[in-house]
Amino acid sequence: MTLTQLRYLVAIADAELNITLAASRVHATQPGLSKQLKQLEDELGFLLFVRKGRSLEAVTPAGVEVIGRARAVLGEANNIRTYAANQRRESQGQLVLTTTHTQARFVLPPAVARIKQAYPQVSVHLQQAAESDALDLLSQGDADIAIISTAGAEPGAGIAIPLYRWRRLVLVPRGHALDRPGAAPDLQALAGHPLISYESSTRGSSSLQRAFASAGLTPDIALTALDADLIKTYVRTGLGVGLLAEMAVNAGDEDLRAWPAPAPIDECIAWAVLPRDRVLRDYALELVHVLAPQIDTRDLRRVIDGNQEANWPLPPTWESLTQTITV
Repeated sequence: MTLTQLRYLVAIADAELNITLAASRVHATQPGLSKQLKQLEDELGFLLFVRKGRSLEAVTPAGVEVIGRARAVLGEANNIRTYAANQRRESQGQLVLTTTHTQARFVLPPAVARIKQAYPQVSVHLQQAAESDALDLLSQGDADIAIISTAGAEPGAGIAIPLYRWRRLVLVPRGHALDRPGAAPDLQALAGHPLISYESSTRGSSSLQRAFASAGLTPDIALTALDADLIKTYVRTGLGVGLLAEMAVNAGDEDLRAWPAPAPIDECIAWAVLPRDRVLRDYALELVHVLAPQIDTRDLRRVIDGNQEANWPLPPTWESLTQTITV
């Protein structure tokens, strides 16, 4: 039994039993992959897959067990390689980040630039996704770090590290009916206008929906998007009032007017979620430290290694953090 055979086995399972696709993913030939699979089954003494002609139709009960253990073995083999690379102080590799558009567009650029300056041979890959999809990519091993936001609740997957706190802003084009002197619009005022916000705002569990419901109001969600720039674009057309993260509004948006969202709309926390039971390269933890300078890297390492309980300090506000990561 070899690690190559186990890697091919897992690749077949992940390709939904499509041997051609599995072979391409592991850079092997289809006959070569099939040969290795047969050798593994011969050694084990039982079939891992149910066959129909030359195709694989299903995973056998024994195959399910072996595939699960193969994943664990491959994961630990990768941990050993990663640990060794850290010990050798290797400065090359890749860092895969899965995150939302807002984080990728408005938060990560200066932090990633800091990492690239310190580790110029590291390639960084950004995968934009909704929060739930980002956590799925992390749990599947397709990302090293997921950077997402929640309205206070800690993400349930992986090791969650609070980075910073941020508010939503109410956004209208200049000359809009709400663009007048005086107090910022409250929930009652917002309920009288079509709203443009993130895709998650349509869910009953969202903090936006909860805030309106607590006031006995129903928001009119006219349009949703994953992309904060798109939200601003449609606000500019006059389609509705924007509700989006404060990070997404900057000095270049002079044609728009913004206020902090009404107090009943909860403050949010941005999190870096790290996979459990996986050794990460030093540059991955350095990125977390850049985004969360309030956390001691030694404490971070001890928590990841399971030698210390997570007792993170209160994350700073976005305004105070941005002065740190952009210097």
